[in-house]
Amino acid sequence: MLNQRQILGSLGSLGIMVGIASGVRANQISIPPANSTAQFRHIEQPLSLKIGVTAAGLTLISLELWWFLSSKKPAKTR
Repeated sequence: MLNQRQILGSLGSLGIMVGIASGVRANQISIPPANSTAQFRHIEQPLSLKIGVTAAGLTLISLELWWFLSSKKPAKTR
C-alpha cells in the first residue's frame, strides 16, 4: 500500500512530466504590449445581482461563524 509521501511524490513527478510534455516554451507565449489598455474591460453588472452576491456572501460568512462558535464542546474540569 502506498503511503502519503509516495502518493505526493508521484503526483509531483506527474505534474512535472505533464508540464514538460506540454511543449509550450516561454518565447512562444504572446504577450500584449505594456501600453495596451484593452486587457480589461469594464462590464456593468445589474444592481440586483450585486446585492444578491453580497447577501449570499454575508450569509455564508455568518453560517460559518455560527457553526464555529456553536460547535465548541464545553471543557471538562478535573
